Amino acid sequence: MRTLLIGALAAAASLALPLAAACGRGFEPGPLGAVEIPPGEPIQIRTMQSLWDDDPETTPVLRGVRLAIEQYGPIEGRAVSLGDPIDAGCTAGGGLAAAQSVAAEPQVVGVVGTTCSVAAIAAMPLLSEAGLAMISPGNTAPSLTSDLQGNRGANNHPGYYRVPNNDLYEALAVAQFAYNNLGLRAMAVIHDDDPYTTGLGEAFADSFADLGGRIVETVVIPTGETQLVPALTAAAAAQPDGLYFPLFGAEGIALVQQFERIPGLEGVERIGGAGLLSADFLATPESVGVYAGAPESSVIDYTNESTGESRAQFFTDYHERYDGAHPSAYTPHAYDATTLLLRAIDEAAASDGGTLYVDRAALRDSLSAVSGYEGITGELSCDAFGDCGSGRVDVVHHTDLSVTDVADLPVVHRFAP
Repeated sequence: MRTLLIGALAAAASLALPLAAACGRGFEPGPLGAVEIPPGEPIQIRTMQSLWDDDPETTPVLRGVRLAIEQYGPIEGRAVSLGDPIDAGCTAGGGLAAAQSVAAEPQVVGVVGTTCSVAAIAAMPLLSEAGLAMISPGNTAPSLTSDLQGNRGANNHPGYYRVPNNDLYEALAVAQFAYNNLGLRAMAVIHDDDPYTTGLGEAFADSFADLGGRIVETVVIPTGETQLVPALTAAAAAQPDGLYFPLFGAEGIALVQQFERIPGLEGVERIGGAGLLSADFLATPESVGVYAGAPESSVIDYTNESTGESRAQFFTDYHERYDGAHPSAYTPHAYDATTLLLRAIDEAAASDGGTLYVDRAALRDSLSAVSGYEGITGELSCDAFGDCGSGRVDVVHHTDLSVTDVADLPVVHRFAP
């Protein structure tokens, strides 16, 4: 059934091939076909994210996408429509369902998504087969791109791109900080069975061992598990001097709340991953003292070259637009990912007789050719596997409970590849 569905969706995409070539007009579609947009109709893109249940429109990443669309403006005189945001969740099932929804719409030109690597892994085979391009503001699992040594990841597919860094950079940055700055030599690792946390935990362990450190215990918990006393007890039994826990928010909050109950963890340093960094985690009293890898909060006030929006102005605009709400660590990446997609559409678009055509292969080619693009997250260049991030990573230290904005956390270590 899956094979039939992919074939049907590829056929649906072919329905978007322009009739202009057959009528003797100038536009000729590429090998993946093209989207034909009639006069007066908007350009359709979609976003597949993990949306907040109480009110999807309050999701910080979605807000970053919307700001980028507004500030980029029309393309070839056409408005850009986001349609209804699609909740891909942080599950394989959610990613597949979202991809099915998007690929069944032949007028969709490209996708901003997903939030979580597990959703992207499930979504990309379908989106790639349909000829679509997806650029992510949140995926970081190495398997989606490469091992940074020229070897394609197991889940890499044509048409996939991302603005955040490959987790191999964060793992190395955090391992160097733990070993060189904190002087840690024996680390325990707790992660769940999600591809993001697994990849980051394993990459950290490899990097820490390469530096001369020891991983004395690794505990894998089920995704969503918040009863963490057994996992913490197992870690404590190995007598570590540091604990690395690349978990998502709910599990991370549970871990720091239960950490102090466990004998043997007194004085053990706690280091988390970027997936922890939300206002809810930072507002949790027990989170004070935690270090975490994070996207670069640059000392340079980068300016997005497509919109003229500076990094500082972006945060000001976000606060003003959304009544003082805080963005997430990946909201700026959502802004840059969206502008890269819009620029690629701009470059791939061709007008003919009042009809606008967007060639799917040309759109992918435009994204693949990104080099030295300045966004608010830094200088972006896309490699052969879709990694576009700068590779620059910060390690931040949460020392003040009143600080719940990720952008305000003090940086204690900067990493550049």
